Amino acid sequence: MRVYHSDVLCMGAGLAGERVAVEAAQAGFSVICLSIVPPRRSHSSAAQGGMQAALGNSIMGEGDCPEIHFNDTVKGSDWGCDQEVARLFANTAPIAMREMAWMGVPWNRVVPGEHTYFKGGKPFQAMEKKENEGLIHSRAFGGTAKWRTCYTSDGTGHAVLFTLDNRMLQLGVEVHDRMQAEILIHNGERCMGCVARDLRNGELVGYFAKATLIATGGFGRIYRATTNAVICDGGGQITALETGVVPLGNMEAVQFHPTGTVPTDILVTEGCRGDGGTLLDVNQYRFMPDYEPEKGELASRDVVSRRMTEHMRKGLGVKSPYGEHLWLDIRHLGEKHITTNLREVYDICMHFLGVNPIHQLIPVRPTQHYSMGGVRTDKDGAAYGLRGLFSAGEAACWDMHGFNRLGGNSLAETIVAGRIVGEKVVEFLKGGVSDFSSQALDDAAAQVQGRIGALRRGRGEDCYTLRNAMQDVMMEHVGIFRNGKDLQTGVDKLQDILARCKTMRASHGGGELSMALRVPGMVKLALCVAYGALQRVESRGAHAREDYPERNDKDWLVRTLATWKEGATLPTLNYEKVTPFFILPPGDRGYGSGKIIPGKLEDGDIVSFAQQV
Repeated sequence: MRVYHSDVLCMGAGLAGERVAVEAAQAGFSVICLSIVPPRRSHSSAAQGGMQAALGNSIMGEGDCPEIHFNDTVKGSDWGCDQEVARLFANTAPIAMREMAWMGVPWNRVVPGEHTYFKGGKPFQAMEKKENEGLIHSRAFGGTAKWRTCYTSDGTGHAVLFTLDNRMLQLGVEVHDRMQAEILIHNGERCMGCVARDLRNGELVGYFAKATLIATGGFGRIYRATTNAVICDGGGQITALETGVVPLGNMEAVQFHPTGTVPTDILVTEGCRGDGGTLLDVNQYRFMPDYEPEKGELASRDVVSRRMTEHMRKGLGVKSPYGEHLWLDIRHLGEKHITTNLREVYDICMHFLGVNPIHQLIPVRPTQHYSMGGVRTDKDGAAYGLRGLFSAGEAACWDMHGFNRLGGNSLAETIVAGRIVGEKVVEFLKGGVSDFSSQALDDAAAQVQGRIGALRRGRGEDCYTLRNAMQDVMMEHVGIFRNGKDLQTGVDKLQDILARCKTMRASHGGGELSMALRVPGMVKLALCVAYGALQRVESRGAHAREDYPERNDKDWLVRTLATWKEGATLPTLNYEKVTPFFILPPGDRGYGSGKIIPGKLEDGDIVSFAQQV
């Protein structure tokens, strides 16, 4: 077996993984990044809308500051986030965005003079100040008090990823692409790296590292209708879960994006609504202000998705061969704006839908989009349970999002958390010497070989049948609206599918074997979501229980921790306090109104801004 050694091993070469790699390489440490695809094809490149940072350069962002950004983030999380982390994020984001400009990101910039902007489909004039000429511009996104989303037209992820990738090349970071991480090398206390499978030839390859980072993105492919790419199968979370000691946090918190296109499920950015697009029903009536008079289409994503679903339940959706949908209208923004600031949306509509958004309505419906849950880490990005293991980006539950993230916060998180966690990885590397165990490597490789052998000998169903069955269960029983009966049915069906995985066959190599190695772990992730949702008898953010519609701060202001014991058919769930202290005590978000069962805070729970600094 080939074995590589490095100071840092990044499992994943999207924005979060590359930003950590850059931070470590700049400090002089050797770094290897593993990627299933060439890194510039990572799913980060599909991110369109932008990154939130309180720069306050645009006229509609004037007066913005990290304090306001922090408040928006906490409210958006429905008080489910770690407020210490949210504060750290909001304070660091402006610095991180300017650093990316230094590295070469071509942010849209302020052009002074009078401009026409749109809100709720209606135009208004605003004067951009001469003294702000050339500074980083911003657009509106949902759930924010100010316009603060930095952007490069609607190709922000693409622009930032290519910039970071160039920086990695300058720093000599090694990238091993077409490598699928299969298992972590550990001794129950310390992580030493991973065993990966070379997708070119099926060879197992060992990677020893002093610090290992999981930055493999989300796990949206446990759902059939998702905006996630095919590589977003939860591979990193699976390797952590299967250690038995590393918990996954808040797995029941799954976000649906309001504007997945029909029938492709390809995302069109929140920037469409931020720039003034509106949602229309079958009668081409703009309905969102009826539900959310203050925010309209720019309420948080969980709220807009639920309102859209409620409206379709009333019989006001558009019938189609691909199911019901609603319309997104950006026609009034005009050809110039659509073909410049929303050019990717224009291309997606033209090439994948056969719709010209300059003149036609875009068919959309809520679609699974983002996972707030992931590998549970502390504020430094260090994973619970194993020393030397870190996580960042969507793969992690760093927990600045709580139970719902605001648009633009996750893309910013990749860079901000990447910067912060990268610094902490460097501190960790300077802190001591690491020992590696060849026996631990051999044991990990033997486990993977055993799985492959079992698949070769299997006489049961193929991996695609089982994966499709899992996706059907998640769509039918663990969707936008949840209830105890459906969730229990979903859990029961997923347990049955997990049992059927024991006799799964993989008669062909290549892609089928790669998928077959993933499916049992994907079903376990699905069970973490479904079982966690069944046990959480409240509604908070994206977790909406029809049978428990109240947000219950009295009993459920806690974070779910899911671990998986060997031979188990369900995850073990434990709970921890949602935040070490409250800077912003629990209250109403100001949109998506619902009943709140208040909890009682102790005197030491509330920390003032003065106490922090």
